[in-house]
Amino acid sequence: MKGFSKLSKKAKMEWLASQHFKNPTKAIEILESYWHPEAKVQKLHDDFIENTITNYFLPFGIAPNFLINGKIYTLPMAIEESSVVAAASKAASFWGTRGGFKTRVISTRKIGHVHFIYQGNADWLRNLIESSQNKFLEDCGAITANMRNRGGGIVSIELVDRSDAEPNYYQIQVKFETCDSMGANFINSCLEQIAKTLQSLIEENTVKEGNSNDFQIVMCILSNYTPECIVRAEVSCPIEDLQDGSDISPEEFIEKFQRAIRIAHIETYRATTHNKGIFNGIDAVVIATGNDFRAVEAAGHTYAARKGSYQSLTDCAVKDGVFHFWIELPLALGTVGGLTSLHPLVKLAHEMLGNPNAEELMMIVACSGLAQNFGALRALVTTGIQKGHMKMHLFNILNQLEATDKEKEIMIGFFSDKVVAHNEVIRKFCEIRGVSYESFVGRSK
Repeated sequence: MKGFSKLSKKAKMEWLASQHFKNPTKAIEILESYWHPEAKVQKLHDDFIENTITNYFLPFGIAPNFLINGKIYTLPMAIEESSVVAAASKAASFWGTRGGFKTRVISTRKIGHVHFIYQGNADWLRNLIESSQNKFLEDCGAITANMRNRGGGIVSIELVDRSDAEPNYYQIQVKFETCDSMGANFINSCLEQIAKTLQSLIEENTVKEGNSNDFQIVMCILSNYTPECIVRAEVSCPIEDLQDGSDISPEEFIEKFQRAIRIAHIETYRATTHNKGIFNGIDAVVIATGNDFRAVEAAGHTYAARKGSYQSLTDCAVKDGVFHFWIELPLALGTVGGLTSLHPLVKLAHEMLGNPNAEELMMIVACSGLAQNFGALRALVTTGIQKGHMKMHLFNILNQLEATDKEKEIMIGFFSDKVVAHNEVIRKFCEIRGVSYESFVGRSK
C-alpha cells in the first residue's frame, strides 16, 4: 500500500476495513464509535500521531488519600489492569494514618551524547574540546536561551573515550537541567548543534596544523537512562503499627516482607515481576499526566541492573523498632510541553494534582510505585495475590457474559467468600440463568 499517509481518515478506514475485517461495515462502526463527539477535540487527537483513525480508550481512575510530604493528593491513573487502582488506594489509606509518604528529589540532571568516530590523536582531541567549552555554549545560545531564563540549560560538556570497546569510538557527553520540561527535543537540538560545532572545530584545526584526522558523526541523541535524575520516596512506622486487623502479627509480617524483598534482590525472575508491579503504579500516573512511560520504564529497568544484576527497586529495613520501606529510582518527567498543554484529560490530571512542577510530579509518581509495591507484597506474603485480583477480574468475566445488573449482584454476593475461578463463574452464571453448563460452553465455542 503506497501513499497511505496521504489518504483522508475516512479513506484510511475504508481501506483498512476492506483489507482486514470480515465485516467491514461493523469494523468502521466500532472505530467511529470511539471518536470524540466534538470535532475540534477529535482533530486535536488526530494530530498527536500519524495515520490516526480513532481513539483507544484506557480507564481513567483515581486513587485518593495519598498523604505526601504532609499534603493530600488524589492521583489520576490511566491503566487497564484490574486491581491496580484499588491496591494503590488501599496502600495510600494504610500509610495515610501512619505519617504518609516522605519524598525528596535527589538530583534532576539529564544526559545526552554526540557519538562519533575519530582516528586522530586522543590527547589533541581532549584538549580541543576542553578549550572550546565557551564556543559550544555560544553556538547553542539561541537554543538554550529560554531554558536558561528558567534556570536550566547545559551543565557540562566532556569527552568520553570508548575506543577500548569500539575502535576509534568517542562521545561528547552533555548534562542538562531542563526545569519543568522533560526536555527531549531541547536536548537533541543542543546535541546536533554541538556536533556541528565539533566538526567545524576539527576541520579548522586539521587544516591549520596540517593533520589528517578522520572524523565522522555517528548520531546525536539523548539517553533515557538518567541516573542523575533521581527521586526517593519512603514510608515508615513503629513495628506495632503494622497490625491491620489480620491474623498475622506485625513481627511475622515484617519477617515475611523482608524475605520477599531479599528474594527480589537475589532472584532475577522474581525481581522482574516485582518491578513490573511497581511500574503498574508508576505508569498509570505517568500516562495520565501525558508523560512517556516507555522512557520511564527503560530508565527504571536499567537502574535496577546498575549493580551488575537485575534487582528490586524497593528496599526495607527495621531500625530501633521502626519499619522503613523505600524506593529510589530515576524519573525524567515534565509538566510543560508535549501533551501536558494539549490533551484535555492530561490538563485535568495536572489540575487534579494541583498543577505540580516537574520535581513535585517526580515525588508523586514515586509514591504511586511504592504504594503499589507495598500492596502487592502485603498480599503475596499474607492472603496471596489471586484472592483480590480475581475478585476484580470477576467484573471482566461478567461483562464478557453480558450479565445484567441483577445477575452481577447475585454473582458478587456468591463469590464474596470464595476464590474466583473462571470455570466456576460460568457454572454459577448458567445456574442463575437456568441453562445447561454443557450447552452454554458448547455454544460459546
